[in-house]
Amino acid sequence: LSLTGYIQACRGLMISAVCLGFFGAIFGLVGMKCTKVGGSDQTKAKIACLAGLIFILSGLCSMTSCSLYANRITSEFFDPSFVAQKYELGAALFIGWAGASLCIIGGIIFCFSIAENSNSARRGYAYNGATSVMSARTKVHNSVPDKTPPKHFDKNAYV
Repeated sequence: LSLTGYIQACRGLMISAVCLGFFGAIFGLVGMKCTKVGGSDQTKAKIACLAGLIFILSGLCSMTSCSLYANRITSEFFDPSFVAQKYELGAALFIGWAGASLCIIGGIIFCFSIAENSNSARRGYAYNGATSVMSARTKVHNSVPDKTPPKHFDKNAYV
């Protein structure tokens, strides 16, 4: 508890981001269509949307924490009157920003899962059959009508 205020704020935001991410993962597992827990598809879609909102909130907490720490490091680094040890932006901050971005993107994807389960009727398509293309060679050979009766083969003729 003897740390400065901004480090305690960053620590609190990161702990809340981890806790929110855990609960978001639990809600995400319950809200997926492949699980048997959670009820109907509409209920599962609402649970998945809730998981998405929790993931977005978790990503925002993590992004805020990384940005607050990076702002402090940058302002201390370029301050000529600051005489203590100066730090630089490290890999942990960039990994934190990337993880927070992925968490926000994943939350947005989870939120869009509720739009898939709308009650609008699906539009059916009729199958018209395949169309064949006759080549020029086939047209020349078939231009003379064939007067022979069709040959009937038994089932062993195709083997």
